[in-house]
Amino acid sequence: MPDDAVLSVRGLEVAFPGGGQAVRGVDFDVHAGEVLGIVGESGSGKSVTALAITGLLDPSARVRGSIRLGGLEVTAADRETLRRMRGRDVGTIFQDPTTTLNPVLPIGRQVIEGQVAHGLVAAGAASAKAAALLQEVDIPDPVARAGQYPHQFSGGMRQRVVIAMAMAGQKRLIIADEPTTALDVTVQAQVLAVLAERRRQTGAAVILITHDLGVVAEVADRVAVMYAGRIVESGPVEAIFHRPRHPYTAGLLRSLPRLDTVAARLLPIEGQPPEAARLPTGCTFRPRCAIGRDQTLCATTDPALREDGQASAAACHFPLTGLLPPLPRPDAGAATTKGEDLLVVEDLRVHFAIRSRLLRRTIGWVRAVDGVNLTIRAGETLGLVGESGCGKTTTGRAIMGLLAVRSGCVRFGGEDITNMRRAELRRIRRQMQYVFQDPFASLNPIRTAGEIVAEPLRIHGLYEEIGGAAYVAGLFERVGLSPDMMRRMPRQFSGGQKQRIGIARALALQPKLLILDEPVAALDVSIQAQIVNLLQDLQQQLGLAYLFIAHDLSVVRHICDRVAVMYLGRIVEQSNRDVLYENPVHPYTQSLLSAVPLPDPDLRDRTRRIVLRGEIPSPARLPSGCTFHPRCFRADAICAAEVPEFTCYPGLPTLCACHHAGPTRPEPA
Repeated sequence: MPDDAVLSVRGLEVAFPGGGQAVRGVDFDVHAGEVLGIVGESGSGKSVTALAITGLLDPSARVRGSIRLGGLEVTAADRETLRRMRGRDVGTIFQDPTTTLNPVLPIGRQVIEGQVAHGLVAAGAASAKAAALLQEVDIPDPVARAGQYPHQFSGGMRQRVVIAMAMAGQKRLIIADEPTTALDVTVQAQVLAVLAERRRQTGAAVILITHDLGVVAEVADRVAVMYAGRIVESGPVEAIFHRPRHPYTAGLLRSLPRLDTVAARLLPIEGQPPEAARLPTGCTFRPRCAIGRDQTLCATTDPALREDGQASAAACHFPLTGLLPPLPRPDAGAATTKGEDLLVVEDLRVHFAIRSRLLRRTIGWVRAVDGVNLTIRAGETLGLVGESGCGKTTTGRAIMGLLAVRSGCVRFGGEDITNMRRAELRRIRRQMQYVFQDPFASLNPIRTAGEIVAEPLRIHGLYEEIGGAAYVAGLFERVGLSPDMMRRMPRQFSGGQKQRIGIARALALQPKLLILDEPVAALDVSIQAQIVNLLQDLQQQLGLAYLFIAHDLSVVRHICDRVAVMYLGRIVEQSNRDVLYENPVHPYTQSLLSAVPLPDPDLRDRTRRIVLRGEIPSPARLPSGCTFHPRCFRADAICAAEVPEFTCYPGLPTLCACHHAGPTRPEPA
């Protein structure tokens, strides 16, 4: 073990009964004050490696190799030694703070209980220390908050609580496993800022496991890229992002939509990662590699991880050289002409009643959607963006007729469908279909894929008329799946394949409009690129219109023609895509765009970030005046008193609701 390394891993192998080797010969070191980013697709072995380091693997797992934390050999330690190690030396930040925190214990007790259990904090001082830890991670009113429960905290605040737990007691090593995946971009910025500040204060070594390459570029010092259970490339963050040597690393970077550029087409990695129990012979990346697919050496020999003499290493027989070339730019003259208005939404309001516990009387309203106006033309993609809870999904479901509308009007093809009876609405729904966020939950687990795609046809009595099994097979081919897969069950498909099945089902009735609710949020970056390209191809071939609901502003820039920004049930800014991204005028839009991490380590210190103050207000208790004013860096007295009018901004094709709209000029956060 190197003298200055906090953690040293050598020859780590992890295997599960019947599941093959999840980790195969992993070597790395992490030093004090350093951030090592571990990236790769789902199933690459990132989280299993973290669990092995912390001694939290299932007892059935077979672990070989060496994991040394200081003077402790983790693989040979008994249960009590591992418990002391996790309490004193290692902090873990898990992906989902909701499942990390105990719902029946106060937050303050959970933050400090590990320190009390290991004798690091006296029981009498526990309450004061818990409040101090919450204050260190920017929890407002920490003394009062310490007595509250997890359900009373927002997602970002829960994640900050978990960071406080992990950092308590001057831990030597922090393992952050996808700490920002479930968070909005603004909350992600807050969490990363807190994590960076605590790391500077404690000098802890950090292992950051994530699939978000923008986050890695922003915070990591070194990067390890994992594929099929092993590290295939490692090196300084600048080398990995600008001069990748392994084709897999280059493929991940080329698959990534970027906020600072618009490419004509993403370049995804074709195919799927292999399963640990059925790894290909030779180089495990060969079936997906354009360079090694036909090379005999790649088919027979698994390449070793070889250093290049510049603190970088790659496991490839034919490593890449030189800078990563830029993606091709779109042809400005290739834009398609949009048709007439297909969907028109006017002053849409969806309110949910708050009822008293005893008499069930209505005592208030949750204003989930509070006066939304949207227009989508045939063949156009409108992006609807904003933080969680702003009303994006509620808007989409209300348009589809899945939720009752309190007031307003929804017209589709010139026909008012707001209060249509169910039988009439079924006729309209043939022309507008919904693709849900979670491809795992949106498919019936006891039906075959073919039956799932055919179900809309059977409901509308069109199965035989439109072509039966042959038509369904054609839908599978259109979305890039083999007709042979029609007989498989949903559990036999990957996440990206399940999303393709959901899209095929939505296309079955030949609609004119698709409402896409976070369709790529749950997918790896390479699979995400495949789905984005598929959606663009289908739109060009079929003339579809899309309402694209998302929180990933990089994907929105790549796929959308116009963008509407939503906050607390209202549209606060709307414009053409390029105008909105290059000249945002609403402070909220500017905050969202500044918070997106760019996949370029050279920009990490050049970009000025606007970190929003406080939490999103409850839609049941909206602030007076402009609802954004409690968090706005430009707010003054008029903002708290008067609701701004949604009107044209001078000189731009932009609609904006702000008393002080204008170019970015943030004050210090």
